[in-house]
Amino acid sequence: MKKPRVLMADDHSLILAGLRKLVEADCDVVGAVEDGRSLVEAAQRLRPDLILLDISMPLLNGLEAARQLRTLVPDCKLIFLTMHASPTYAAEAFQAGASGYLLKRSAASELGLAIKAVLQGQHYLTPSLTKEVLDSVLKPSTGERGEPVSGALTARQREVLQLVAEGHGTKEIATILDVSVKTVEFHKSRLMQQLDIHTTADLTKYAITHGITGL
Repeated sequence: MKKPRVLMADDHSLILAGLRKLVEADCDVVGAVEDGRSLVEAAQRLRPDLILLDISMPLLNGLEAARQLRTLVPDCKLIFLTMHASPTYAAEAFQAGASGYLLKRSAASELGLAIKAVLQGQHYLTPSLTKEVLDSVLKPSTGERGEPVSGALTARQREVLQLVAEGHGTKEIATILDVSVKTVEFHKSRLMQQLDIHTTADLTKYAITHGITGL
């Protein structure tokens, strides 16, 4: 029987190495990347059956990457493997297109169960979060500190905000996003106006508080 082709994404090389050892007996690991933008590029090129990804990744976080992947590689299944135990993060992951959500502290055997379930067309959620995630979906977040409420911003605004928060300059952001410097300046200005924020430091604080970057 043909092994499922798996692409992995995490910003820690040791975790990627550990994941590879866990899944390579039953899966064909076709690639491993350490940031969200590399993930989107690799997924389009490699066309895996399954992606294992984290939420907190540089350049493009896992939630934003998932939203793009849902359109670019719609047949690929996504399983989040993350340290974020917040039910709101889990709910947002499923809304972004995930089929599975596990915590990094979960038992290794749980990853195998999740992969099997997802490849069979089912959804998998780590049991400790099931009730809380259901409650979160039924009663959406109102923006408490520490919860991801990024829906108020456009996809491009969230991309620019994450890159600003990670310390990238305007020219560098323009290069990463393949847009003009004026476009980046426009989005940054709109962000400040929309959020009533007036400094880059406060933009960074907002990005961290609302789960847009994992700094």
